[in-house]
Amino acid sequence: MARKVLGNDPFGGDNPKPAAPAAKKAAPAKKAAPAPAKKAAPAKKAAPDTAKKPASVEKGAAPAKKPEGVWPAPEAAPVAEAAPVAEAAPVAEAAPVAEAAPPSIASVIAQLDALLDQAKDPAESRPLLDRLASRLRSLVQPEPEPERALAVDAPAAPAVHDEPFDAARELLGSDYYLRRWGQTAIRDRSEEVDDFGLDPDYARRWQPVWDLLYDRWWRVEIEGIENVPATGRVALVANHSGAIPFDGIMLATALRKEHPNARTLRWLAEDFVFHFPFAGAYLNRLGAVRACQENAERLLRKDACLALFPEGVKGIAKPYRERYQLQRFGRGGHIKLAIRTGTPIVPVTIVGAEETHPMLFQSGRLSKMLGLPFVPITPTFPLLGPLGLAGLPARWKIVFGAPIAMDAYRPEQSEDHVLVNRLNEKLRESIQSTLDQLLRARHSVFKG
Repeated sequence: MARKVLGNDPFGGDNPKPAAPAAKKAAPAKKAAPAPAKKAAPAKKAAPDTAKKPASVEKGAAPAKKPEGVWPAPEAAPVAEAAPVAEAAPVAEAAPVAEAAPPSIASVIAQLDALLDQAKDPAESRPLLDRLASRLRSLVQPEPEPERALAVDAPAAPAVHDEPFDAARELLGSDYYLRRWGQTAIRDRSEEVDDFGLDPDYARRWQPVWDLLYDRWWRVEIEGIENVPATGRVALVANHSGAIPFDGIMLATALRKEHPNARTLRWLAEDFVFHFPFAGAYLNRLGAVRACQENAERLLRKDACLALFPEGVKGIAKPYRERYQLQRFGRGGHIKLAIRTGTPIVPVTIVGAEETHPMLFQSGRLSKMLGLPFVPITPTFPLLGPLGLAGLPARWKIVFGAPIAMDAYRPEQSEDHVLVNRLNEKLRESIQSTLDQLLRARHSVFKG
């Protein structure tokens, strides 16, 4: 049957007009057809002979009538009919690699949760950390997909450089740290933990370290400690100094060692500290509290001694050439808080911390990777590693000023912006003037 179709229309056309003359000329061939029909072998060879007839037709069989049958040929050209072969190829549809998604943060978190749940002994932490590193490497540098590898060309290449930083920032800032890494930091916590995370046993274990820095390394000198009330609520408002701030810990050590009643100090720490792995949980156990109006008001309602640093990140992120130049005290949130709760304010001035950790410059690449507002580069950190946190042996001096009473104001006056700004500037000028006096009286950075 195939031989008959090729003999009628060698170009695959359906036009019957050119087929009629071909049939008349093929009449002598029909007489010879019974002979090959008896033998099966010659029948197979006859097919190529009929397939060669298009060449003879083109050369001179019927040149006047054949163009009518030749023009429909492009419509039925075998090239157009070959397209379904590519569609029928199951390679693109059946490739499982294209459907496999790269590892995501959620999947890695789920796997790490299962790994950490298996760690019942601290000795098991090392292999788990190794497996954590391998999982993170697979997350940050996934294998390219076969189909997408052809589509991702030069325009998409610059985005690859930011993937490690984006992945690290997403992992460090996710609730995974709050749920798991925070649990690692408080694995040996005691049962006596207050509502804000203070662990007395843990704080006592660290007291020898703080006493060493306080007495031997920084040789802190105290003045006016009697201005801090023995009982009741009080807000210590201090300048924030030092690229790596130890002022809150040193204030707490000073009140514990020098105050007649050895008052316990709670201080507000910047919000970004609690997004850094382990640091927020450790500081929380030592007495730091996440900085917000709600936490501060709850502490003062419980008659706590609270330290506030109104400069915030701007105070510790300024370069060394701007040392001891107070930044703006925010919008006076500490003044509003003191008026609402009737809390007296004690201005505190700290000298020496700026020379302990002088910031030479900031590392934008590390701050981007860790999701921090800045990463300081000091003469000792990060060059000396953990030992560089102690900084230089500059001598500190802490002065507690006369308390400023706030119980004369009504709580609704905390919304009086003129009053709040006036009190805020008065407090800032008081601390700045004390700073200038101490700097003029100081003979040496390291000897005082």
